Amino acid sequence: MASFSVVSNIASANAQTNLQATNVSLNKALSRLSSGFRINQSGDDAAGLAVANAYRNDVAIMNQGVRNANDGLSKLQIKDSALANIATVLDRMATLATQASSSSSGVDITKLSDEYETLIQEINREAAVAEMTGAAAFSVFVSSETAVGDGAVSGDLTGVTVADLGITQLTFGTVGEAQGVLEQIESAISSLGTVQNTIGTLQNRLTFAISLAQSQIVNTQAAESRIRDANIAEESANMTRYNILSQAGIAALAQANQTSSSVLALLR
Repeated sequence: MASFSVVSNIASANAQTNLQATNVSLNKALSRLSSGFRINQSGDDAAGLAVANAYRNDVAIMNQGVRNANDGLSKLQIKDSALANIATVLDRMATLATQASSSSSGVDITKLSDEYETLIQEINREAAVAEMTGAAAFSVFVSSETAVGDGAVSGDLTGVTVADLGITQLTFGTVGEAQGVLEQIESAISSLGTVQNTIGTLQNRLTFAISLAQSQIVNTQAAESRIRDANIAEESANMTRYNILSQAGIAALAQANQTSSSVLALLR
């Protein structure tokens, strides 16, 4: 047999408990919809938050790595442009030496030698501008890997000054000396080609590294999104559900309170 009491309203207490739980869930759904994140505080998913933060950290590292690689490419392009110009200068030097090597041409070897000397100075100047006056290591940190060496694209660049290219004869006054200069210029062109090959290889490696890093950034962001981001369709359905439950809970609470007060009719 049911009992009636004005001291304890069990129906009202149950309605309040359920309404409170509904409001907690409704607030969570509203928080996720307004922020766009499924995890807004550690308590939402502590383990998932740790994984998502690790992914976000990786993305930050790789984004900076891409910028590092692009900066490295820019430096290599500057050097490559200087090398191409030095190759043109060597062509002119070879032309001058060839012209001076012909005794029947009737040219003034002294004038040819004077221009040759100025081109020697120009090679050294352009090598200094390109920061290639001696052997130097080139290294660009692209991504964070278990082994530090795996995260960097590196190589050794040699200088392209006249001395680095093996040109020791800086002038010529006879046909024989001019012919000797030609041999040194041919050797210098080969040495310059070796440096250009190294720079070209580094450029290609950096291009591939950038492509890989960009692909990894997209995939890592997708992995983080699956953990951190809210499912808007699901949370919209939850909000509608908990709104209805909240309204029903308020109505039930009002009815429970009304039932308790109606017991007083027994005293009339």
